[in-house]
Amino acid sequence: MKTLLNVLSLVILFLIPAFNFAQAPNLGTAANFELFSSNGAVTNSGISHVTGNVGTNNGSSTGFGNVNGQMHDGDAASAQASADLLIAFNQLNSATPTFFPSSLLGNGQILTAGVYSITSASTLNLGLTLNGQNNPNAVFIFQIQGSFSTNPGSKVHLINGALACNVFWKVEGLVSMAAGTTMRGTVIANNAAINMNTNDTIEGRAFSTAGAVTTDGVLAYTPIGCGSSVLTGPTAPNLGAAGCYAIFSSNGAVSNSGITFVTGDVGTNVGLTTGYNSLNVNGTIHPIPDGSTAQCAADLLVAYNYVNALPYDIELLYPAQFGNNLVLTPHTYLLNAATVLTDSLFLNAEGNANAVFLIMINGALSTSTYSKVILMNGAQAKNVYWKIEGAVEINNYSVFKGTIICNNGALGALNTGVVIDGRSLTTNGALTTTAVTVNAPAIPSGCNFVGISSLDAVNQTISVYPNPFSTSATIVINDGVQFKRVEFKMYNVLGEMVFQSTIVNRQSMLDMSTLTSGIYFYKIISDNKTIQSGKMISQQ
Repeated sequence: MKTLLNVLSLVILFLIPAFNFAQAPNLGTAANFELFSSNGAVTNSGISHVTGNVGTNNGSSTGFGNVNGQMHDGDAASAQASADLLIAFNQLNSATPTFFPSSLLGNGQILTAGVYSITSASTLNLGLTLNGQNNPNAVFIFQIQGSFSTNPGSKVHLINGALACNVFWKVEGLVSMAAGTTMRGTVIANNAAINMNTNDTIEGRAFSTAGAVTTDGVLAYTPIGCGSSVLTGPTAPNLGAAGCYAIFSSNGAVSNSGITFVTGDVGTNVGLTTGYNSLNVNGTIHPIPDGSTAQCAADLLVAYNYVNALPYDIELLYPAQFGNNLVLTPHTYLLNAATVLTDSLFLNAEGNANAVFLIMINGALSTSTYSKVILMNGAQAKNVYWKIEGAVEINNYSVFKGTIICNNGALGALNTGVVIDGRSLTTNGALTTTAVTVNAPAIPSGCNFVGISSLDAVNQTISVYPNPFSTSATIVINDGVQFKRVEFKMYNVLGEMVFQSTIVNRQSMLDMSTLTSGIYFYKIISDNKTIQSGKMISQQ
């Protein structure tokens, strides 16, 4: 019986799937890099899109456009990454092999987790599939004792929970990836170069202990998972009453031509709002300044001051080359000059629906025709903010995402066919739209009451009657209200002030016999704050 049990135990052990016992190396600070050499140049040609730091500890990084990461050449960060890379290489080099495949990888081959030792140069052809067997900790290590090349269009596929962050390639020689390769995992070339060609993709990293790293029109991004931090971006600004508006200027005319559709309020706090059809606006059109616009202007200034004071994580070094299919992750970005958005910009939330993107532009923003901001992997327009120091021009048929907070610049050209999933707000400047669609996301509740009940912390109640009036009107201030000085101002439909009076008593009768018949708008101001607004009709 004992012998039978031993035999059964051995059979069961052989039938149990062989899960991963390989250990992932500790990359340390090198994990923050996407392209790195401890000793060699890191160069790019063509338009490459890189997420992760780029640098070298001995040499220079050249030819890169906007990188979604930081550039480190010969500094403290590159020195630490070089030391950490050496530790990781030694760990990979000393891992005990569990499998010994042939030098030709791919051609539909499926591999499970383990340490794979190839004692010569190796080539990847067509497809290689790495099967995690539903184990999120499955680690794949390839030890290649020679050069490593890929044929055009070859691909590494991950299935059943396998993660690129758990795949490692230790290569003792040149790494050369032919055009159209899709590589997954961290590649470390020892004492040799890495060459990546047009339309190559690497979900992982490309490192050399001593050799050049060269890219040409590639997509390269650090993998997520395996304990990597979840990107959340900065804390979003509190828009306050500005969240009720889709289109707004604190100081400047707001005008429209053509058929424009808006979800959210439209208005200005100084000037007139004209040209918008109420049938096409799912919100309130404020034709002249009122209590709501006053509160919006105040809250917009608070929101601007907040985003303006935030430190940036990443500076995009080539503002004139913004877009061009660049992929950004949740961070605070700085473009320190006038910026041109061409073609498409991708905002990748990496699966975090609450992630916030803030793009700070110290200069004007313009876009090409048919430009697009594209949200991916859970990104939401309500979590995207643009702080722009200058004028904004969004060209015809562009699709834009996020809340624009423009400081001291005209939102002067939201042109034909433009769709904005967000808001267009400026602290100072005219705002014009031409047959566009603007949808303010996540409009807060209670927006219909902004400008009256929600404006005043002490709940002031002021009555103005009769309405309609003929030659006079009476203003009554609630006995429970404390006030020092109250101004009553009336405007015609053109936004011109036609009547003004200082109220010094709790009940005052105002002679308005000079006003002609028509519709007027009033504001009641106390301590430089609009506390009530409304519409009155004169019947002379």
